[in-house]
Amino acid sequence: MSNPIARSALFVPGSRPERFAKALASGADAVIVDFEDAVEEPLKVLAREHLGRFLVGQPQVRLWVRVNAPEHPEHLADLAFCQSHAGVAGILLPKVESAAQVTRVAATGKPIWPIIESARGLLALAEIAMATGVQRLSFGGLDLALDLNLSSGSAAAEFALDQARLALILHSRAAGLMAPLDGVHPAIDDSAGLATSIRHAYAMGFAGALCIHPRQVPVIHQALAPSAEELAWARRVVEGGQGGAGAYQVDGQMVDAPVLQRARRLLALA
Repeated sequence: MSNPIARSALFVPGSRPERFAKALASGADAVIVDFEDAVEEPLKVLAREHLGRFLVGQPQVRLWVRVNAPEHPEHLADLAFCQSHAGVAGILLPKVESAAQVTRVAATGKPIWPIIESARGLLALAEIAMATGVQRLSFGGLDLALDLNLSSGSAAAEFALDQARLALILHSRAAGLMAPLDGVHPAIDDSAGLATSIRHAYAMGFAGALCIHPRQVPVIHQALAPSAEELAWARRVVEGGQGGAGAYQVDGQMVDAPVLQRARRLLALA
């Protein structure tokens, strides 16, 4: 699941093995088996056992794992599990606040998606983004809002969170990372709100979002799907550049490298 197109990344609790196959069949671009927040403390070890049996029985499967946070007692055992299973395509690392925490995970040899969800994580963002093994950043807006004592849902809180999103975009670009993923939309039945939030994040430069229910996957994909008009424009732009010209015109507008790159991105999304 290292596909650079990651519109949707679906969480499934590690303590619910009956949901693993359903999550993989959801159409999500990435499936993340969660060992952290979705798993009660007494079930942490059992979650690893569930996923281990599933991966042995389904050797073709590739999925991600959200391990427990760096300070959690199960963190090192989670890392050892991920390193020992080829079916684990990468690691989602929660509550990241330093490059050293990322470096420890990089020893597994798996790509890493750090989740930025605290003030400390934001302040260390430059070094986290440049740390070995990081493929893309992800945003933990709900936890960050709690850490910053924001009034959730208010215009002021959304303004503050957008400043954090911008920081993820800037540092992702500076470090040469894939575009980041936005945080989860907690209201499962709020399709309109999810579509609005994912379009907003995409307009800021995010690739897609983390999600918590299979019903959210098609909503995200539909919200990010280019329109027929956009696709037709993108095809004209790409076809116009096949002659190797550095700059040319399409529909009376100048096309150069950035415009061509946007056209190719639209076609990739489709």
